[in-house]
Amino acid sequence: MTKALNESQAWAVINAGRMGHLGCVDQEEPYVVPINYLVADGRIYSHSLPGRKINALRNHTRACLQVDQILSDFRWQSAIAFGDYEEVIDDLDRTAILRQLLDRFPELTPVESHLAREGTWDVIVFCLRIDHVTGVAEE
Repeated sequence: MTKALNESQAWAVINAGRMGHLGCVDQEEPYVVPINYLVADGRIYSHSLPGRKINALRNHTRACLQVDQILSDFRWQSAIAFGDYEEVIDDLDRTAILRQLLDRFPELTPVESHLAREGTWDVIVFCLRIDHVTGVAEE
């Protein structure tokens, strides 16, 4: 039976996840890509090299992150966090977030790891400032 999750249950799904699907709008079309992320202070942080995803988010800042916990076809939870895209541009904040991402995901590709460790500006650090979450579960 499918049931709605309350806000704390939906946040629990998001906090437990490591990979989610970022949804945004690109040229009036939905665009969804998988990302690794971390959660802190009601924000979801990630990083990216420049490209389609970043261009889309810069042009239409409203976005969401969908996260699943799937145990089986009939036992799963799914949550979506809705918020606004914001780039992290302060050097100290960028460095701290990149370090946290590297600690959480030590197997980033060598290129990503090198760029992130060097704090290269080609790496864009961003967050979604979350204003609400929803979720459902099948038990």
